[in-house]
Amino acid sequence: MQSIASSRWARWVALLLFAVLWFGTLGYRKLITPDEGRYAEIAREMVVTGDWTTPRLNGVKYFEKPALQYWMTAASFEVLGESEFSARLWPALTGFAAVLVVFATLRRLYRRDPDGEAIAWSGAALLGSCVWWIGNGHFLTLDMGVSAFLTMALCGFIWGQQDDASPSENRNAMLAAWAAMALATLSKGLIGLVIPGAALFFYTLWTRDWQVWVRMHFAKGIALFLAITAPWFVLVSMRNPEFAQFFFIHEHFQRYATDQARRLGAWYYFIPILLAGLLPWTALLPAVARQGWRKDTSVRFQPQRFLFAWAAFIFLFFSASSSKLPSYILPMFPALAMLAAPLLPKLGRKTIYGLMGTLAVSGVIVLIAAPFVAARAQDDAGAGGDAQYATWLYATGAVFLLAAAISTLLYRKFGNGAAIATLALSGLIAGQIPMVGHDVYAVRKSSAALAERVLPHLSDKNTLYTVRSYDQTLPFYLKRKLQFVEYVDEFALGQQVEPDKFIDFDTFIQRWNNEAAPVAVLEQDSYEALKARGLIMQILYSSPDDAKRLVVAKP
Repeated sequence: MQSIASSRWARWVALLLFAVLWFGTLGYRKLITPDEGRYAEIAREMVVTGDWTTPRLNGVKYFEKPALQYWMTAASFEVLGESEFSARLWPALTGFAAVLVVFATLRRLYRRDPDGEAIAWSGAALLGSCVWWIGNGHFLTLDMGVSAFLTMALCGFIWGQQDDASPSENRNAMLAAWAAMALATLSKGLIGLVIPGAALFFYTLWTRDWQVWVRMHFAKGIALFLAITAPWFVLVSMRNPEFAQFFFIHEHFQRYATDQARRLGAWYYFIPILLAGLLPWTALLPAVARQGWRKDTSVRFQPQRFLFAWAAFIFLFFSASSSKLPSYILPMFPALAMLAAPLLPKLGRKTIYGLMGTLAVSGVIVLIAAPFVAARAQDDAGAGGDAQYATWLYATGAVFLLAAAISTLLYRKFGNGAAIATLALSGLIAGQIPMVGHDVYAVRKSSAALAERVLPHLSDKNTLYTVRSYDQTLPFYLKRKLQFVEYVDEFALGQQVEPDKFIDFDTFIQRWNNEAAPVAVLEQDSYEALKARGLIMQILYSSPDDAKRLVVAKP
């Protein structure tokens, strides 16, 4: 990293290479169900209806999350058109921006260190090459957006609380942190406040550094926070009286404290995710923990301890939750990268070889596990594709093994910098290979092929039904809303407040018989049930997988 840090030309080349690799594959894969289809469709409907206040999914009110990412994706659609690339652009942009913010913050934090520039580059390279950061930056969920804004809040706080920060620097950095917390709240809810607040609370208990509270600029900060968040929350509540109870109580407290979301996991649920997600840097975890525990007696504010408190709280908070998903711990990765950054330029021989050895072992594990992982993906995604996906996983394992070998040779010849750069590049490449390869399952996890086949047969005269099932990518690729038939799932609130958008099986049969040109999307068992009830149906499409999704029309 020293060579990159010392050469302006090398910096721009490194940044350009990172940007090309980061954004280059966004549009390769079809959107898949459920998350990518859901969040793309909500944004699409905002564009179509012009209603940017009330989120709707397949025409039904949907209040599980706030609106910021929907707005940004809708804006992307307006500018770039509707595509897989524009749908995934916001997570990719925010993930990329967080890497740059980490770089700038480390540069400020270590500006008096002779290795300061190398430390800043190391931290950015480490975060940008963590496979979990890469994976979430290339997948359309809300987790990267909220993680990026939480990272900006974290960095703003660290920047503003430095002992040598001027009054104006402290004020500006803290207001930036408050704004970032507001944007995190608009991205995914109250964790935009809970995580920074809890990290600050536990840091204060640990260090007895009460001065940080004096330098928070609470009056201006809270005013700024409310100026950013309150307008939408107030407006959506005024237009939808059911919003506040559902969003704040059901989606926050009940989801955290109960298993109603059916996302259970053992206490150790996040341990393998953390270990695998940190690759190729997993071997640094013990040193990172020691770095976070260390006290610098020369200064009041302890940024290392604050980073440690931040990461530890996120891990423990979500481990204690009754609702777990793998991406929940994503906001701790930037803190870990910042803790590891000052270690990289000065890594000893033993630690360097530990990194390479861990990467080599990981490569072997991926090679051994590839057919089993592919088989599990097959179970989830339907028949077909498992052999092809295993090939992509073999490529991932091969990249790890090759990187371990090359970085070992480069370390012996050129030292730390070349080896670390090679490891970072391997993570950036290996992190995207399984994502790109997963497109082999698009036949079952996406409705893109279905829409391509069916759209020529549709007109404004057709009423579309989805019977006893719902693929989240259907309305996005069909550019049409569908009538629900005996399906509720996550639409329970929508069914309560808009019951006319949900019908039962018997009502569907009556409508099918009475309408001139109905079209239905259904699975094989529902098709057989309708045949037994005497419905005459013409098959327009039959998916080539075990579930046998069908599209049928009235002849």
